[in-house]
Amino acid sequence: MTILVAYVPRPEGQAALDKGIEVATRRKERLVVVNASPGGSKEDPSLADVQDYERVQQILNDCGIDTELKQFVRGKNAVEEIEGLVESLGASLLIIGLRKRSPVGKLIMGSVAQELLLSVSCPVLAVKAAS
Repeated sequence: MTILVAYVPRPEGQAALDKGIEVATRRKERLVVVNASPGGSKEDPSLADVQDYERVQQILNDCGIDTELKQFVRGKNAVEEIEGLVESLGASLLIIGLRKRSPVGKLIMGSVAQELLLSVSCPVLAVKAAS
């Protein structure tokens, strides 16, 4: 079985990564971490830069379980990439991070998180970053 973590280079992405390592270790499952962006001409803050990618790779190398880090920049949005991986890997669990929101923002969950919760075929664990 495989646990999939949707990673972004922000505190909520780190929270998802940490929880993914914890759950995969406990359940003795493979952990796949994905960072995805459609790419294009404008800068995407969800795309891990080289330094952050290497930092995450080192964390995964040191955690003592079977892991893989994937980064996609090939025109598809993050939801499409993650949905595809859930299906192709037969993921047992998807872990996503949620960012802290204002009272008004709490009425509407982030669009990527909401789309994933509604569309993927496996259970989803949503975690938020420590304040």
